[in-house]
Amino acid sequence: MENRRFILIALLGVVLFFLYQAWQKDYGMKPPPPNPAAVAAAAIDDDIPTAPKPAALAAAPGETPAAAAVTEAPAVAKRIRVETDLYIAEIATEGGELRRVELKGYAVSKDKQDQHLALLDDRNGRYYVLQSGLASSAEPLVTHKTLFHAEQDDYRLVEGSDHVDVVLTTRQAGLEAKKVYRFKRGSYQIALQQSLTNTGTAAIDASPYVRIARTDYKNGDEPRFASTFTGVGFYEQKEPGRDSYRFVKTKLENLPKEPFEKQQQGGWIAMLQHYFVTAILPPPGEALTLSAKPSQQHGYLAQYVGAAKEVAPGAQASFDTGLYIGPKLQDSIGKEAHGLELTVDYGILTPIAEPLFWLLEKLHKLTGNWGWAIILLTVVVKLIMYKLSEAQYRSMAKMKKFAPKLQDIKERYGDDRERQQKAMMELYKKEGFNPLAGCWPLLVQFPVFIALYWVLLESVELRQVPFVLWLQDLTAPDPFYVLPVIFGITMFVQQKLSGNTTMDPMQQKIMNVMPIGMTAFFTFFQSGLVLYWVTSNLIGIAQQWFITRKLEREETAKVTLAKR
Repeated sequence: MENRRFILIALLGVVLFFLYQAWQKDYGMKPPPPNPAAVAAAAIDDDIPTAPKPAALAAAPGETPAAAAVTEAPAVAKRIRVETDLYIAEIATEGGELRRVELKGYAVSKDKQDQHLALLDDRNGRYYVLQSGLASSAEPLVTHKTLFHAEQDDYRLVEGSDHVDVVLTTRQAGLEAKKVYRFKRGSYQIALQQSLTNTGTAAIDASPYVRIARTDYKNGDEPRFASTFTGVGFYEQKEPGRDSYRFVKTKLENLPKEPFEKQQQGGWIAMLQHYFVTAILPPPGEALTLSAKPSQQHGYLAQYVGAAKEVAPGAQASFDTGLYIGPKLQDSIGKEAHGLELTVDYGILTPIAEPLFWLLEKLHKLTGNWGWAIILLTVVVKLIMYKLSEAQYRSMAKMKKFAPKLQDIKERYGDDRERQQKAMMELYKKEGFNPLAGCWPLLVQFPVFIALYWVLLESVELRQVPFVLWLQDLTAPDPFYVLPVIFGITMFVQQKLSGNTTMDPMQQKIMNVMPIGMTAFFTFFQSGLVLYWVTSNLIGIAQQWFITRKLEREETAKVTLAKR
């Protein structure tokens, strides 16, 4: 009876967990709409960041610092198209902004396989772009509004080359500037170099800035019955002067109340969403400022401003910044920048989820199919827990054996719960039986189950992957409800094998309805998760049958031995 109660409570706990997830997605606590005046006061200036002036820089007497006067670049802005093995991108000559980035190999949704997912986008009312420029403590230099010139309108990664460079140039009174995007073969990292030549008569100071501006929207297919994160993440230095960092993230909707600005050495900042990330990766160890706040014009901004350099007359300075625009691939994203692997966030169950994914990936390499990998993962988990499962099924078998005695105790003491419990405890002690011994396998298995839920939810490697026949997306619910129905049947069989002779009528009714309720509940979840649970149940039924037969043989042997 204690086992039944524990199982019931545990199952209800899982149901409540996922109901909470769904409620958070649709009705969770959200901050009230910000006061427009407060947002305007807190927002980053959408025009040009202000950079601190280097201490060593001072204009000589009678000299006038160079300023960004009227541009000599073409008056009409246009788009430059770039195509590589991984990207189809668009760069605007106005500001040299990266306005659109389509990811090859990642469809918008399962039913739109011919459309690449656009991670950066400025079409159809959306706004998610990457801007860059050179700030100054005095007048603006080269900004994301400066008009640039490009030699051609179309760039392609040609056969035999490992990269393609898009070169943008501009000339203004007192300076010449160049912006170069380098797209690399087989890499989601883009190198951005901004350089400045001082053609004036006075020294100037320049600081690079790169920022991501976006509105709050979802692109691509979003999972049902789950809440995913969209917001800003940055790698924060814990203490000045120490090489110790932590990953911090804030939802976009919380930025009006929780804007931040941090001056530190090293680190990075990124816009995060389900499966994908756009990150600004400054040179390691650089003195910089990272900030994220509401934008006056475009929703929200995540910004990096680098250290200033003095540029003497006739001298040149260059500034390098890395960009990562793509999926959160767990085997490679951490190689792009230290700590970037933390953007794959499994929450508090990360210590369980990460080894699960590692093993799942190894099994995928072995089978070539994520569905079979999930099945093999379930087998491995059940083998590891075999001894615990054996204890559970032994407990259930003994409970069935003691059922008549327990029923007799209930009838003898009627409504006297205290005497009932005392008599039961005496029986357990006499027979050397712990009714809670069968609870531990469930206690261990549920965190594994929840961790696998997060693995299936957060791992882009499993996005839209098929299994067999009708199961063409393991991260989406079963379209024909076959797996949930099989799950309900296996749960019913397990209950019958376990027996429920010691349960009162109300508990028995609840347990009888539970397979139906769980079947309906599992229709909302990823088919990969239900596949794991169905496989676990089938193995559990086989284990339960085997262990029960084994116990029966042991009891027969004891009786035979006693008769001799």
